[in-house]
Amino acid sequence: MTTGRVDLSIVRSLVADATAAPSLHNAQPWAFRCLRDAGVLRLYADMERDLPRTDPEHRGLHLGCGAALLNLRVAAAAAGLAPVVRLLPDPAHPDLLAEVHLSGTGPPDDTLARLGPAIHRRHSSRLPFRGEAVPAAVREGLCAAARAEGAQLLFPGAWHIQSLLELVRDAEHRETLDRELRAEAARWTRTQPSEAVPAADGIPGEAFGPRQRGSSSPVRDFAAGRPVPGRGWASFERNPTIALLGTARDGPVDWLRAGQALERVLLRATSDGLVASVTSQPLESEATRWAVRDPVSAMGYVQMVIRLGYGPEGPASPRRPVADVLDVS
Repeated sequence: MTTGRVDLSIVRSLVADATAAPSLHNAQPWAFRCLRDAGVLRLYADMERDLPRTDPEHRGLHLGCGAALLNLRVAAAAAGLAPVVRLLPDPAHPDLLAEVHLSGTGPPDDTLARLGPAIHRRHSSRLPFRGEAVPAAVREGLCAAARAEGAQLLFPGAWHIQSLLELVRDAEHRETLDRELRAEAARWTRTQPSEAVPAADGIPGEAFGPRQRGSSSPVRDFAAGRPVPGRGWASFERNPTIALLGTARDGPVDWLRAGQALERVLLRATSDGLVASVTSQPLESEATRWAVRDPVSAMGYVQMVIRLGYGPEGPASPRRPVADVLDVS
């Protein structure tokens, strides 16, 4: 590994791609600092953007920042760079999540580079999918993407999917009864469309998707009982394709790896013509998280529930300007 002064235009481009990552409630809980002379880009947790009621252990925050880190690695590879990444490099500063040395001497990762065009095409779709099955070869490609980041992707059987759907419904019901949870969700979601209420973060009304009619799909209802102008009803797929993303252990470094694996899976899915949405509702409570795990699998800890399929792409959610998340020194 070598060090060297980096071009700020390249750094800004990398950060712009990194911040296209998904995060819980689109809170975008990340910040970047470029040590220009050293050729280092640091990723920090922005604790002013945490969700204390929804995500008290900051597991979701780490997942989102891990997803941003994967995007950064993909963008760097596409730019011909071979970055060297250290996770949680300083125990005295737990908010410093990763240190990326941009001037690595190895060859660029071509597999990652090929995912570059998917970064800004990937959007969560909370719309109905077609009932078309995802081919086995495509599923295996997604599993390989997770394994490349030290995680596991599992497609559970029909009986376990039904159990998962019940857990999602139960979690949704508990959320409607929890005033603090509802208030936190309302802070980060807007029932009006983005053109009516411009913002740089959170989830706008057009990204909620329709209400479900006569079916059950693991799509979080961000309206939480609030009226959404123009929002209708729709029938969703009867037998959704669900995948569980998990890790062997369950600490901050594992959450960062899981976030990278999640985004790698989502970018691979986008490249393969799939659309996806994610939900962590049944994972946000210790009382139900254990039940999400498939008891016949070797997966240690489930980190995310992913819905995959073929259908319309979801609308883009807003993103903060690079100048708001990047500091250069």
